Amino acid sequence: MDTFEAIRQDIMRHPDNAGFLAQGLAPLYVAAPKARVLVVGHAPGRQAQATGIAWNDASGQRLMAWMGIDEPTFRDPASIALLPMDFYYQGKGASGDRPPRKGFADLWHPRLLALMPDITLIILVGTYAQKQYLKKRAHGNLTETVRAYADYLPLYFPIVHPSPLNFRWMNRNPWFEAELVPALKLRVREALS
Repeated sequence: MDTFEAIRQDIMRHPDNAGFLAQGLAPLYVAAPKARVLVVGHAPGRQAQATGIAWNDASGQRLMAWMGIDEPTFRDPASIALLPMDFYYQGKGASGDRPPRKGFADLWHPRLLALMPDITLIILVGTYAQKQYLKKRAHGNLTETVRAYADYLPLYFPIVHPSPLNFRWMNRNPWFEAELVPALKLRVREALS
């Protein structure tokens, strides 16, 4: 029978993670059996990896605001699970952080989700998470998928990444904060009640 600790050990022992293990880095995610809401994101950022705290940056603060919850609720594993597509920071890429490693979520997410039967809402942050979970149901691009969020309810809720660097996207899409954020807050409240 699988356990959270067995999965954590398997992730750490995986040959592709040997370099992270050698640096003393643990996989960065939060999962617990009673979690009701799951946030699936890209991968830990540099600051999150350095501190060992998922979403420990300005993006995390903005995500909490969009979800309509305070930090103690966000950090409570009995309420919120945080599973990135890759559990380690992959470094800087040409534009932003490098993408999560292909196939990484396929290895670990199903095992972790099987241990969290009370999840009733999965917030899909960004293109990688949306493609992983929505598969062919995702629209042609991130904006179209996020705009069609109601098509994926009640289980899935796609959103754009809450990075402050996304200000151009936010300026071009004022409907996001006007229409989608209130709907997200309501759905989070329902899932946690």
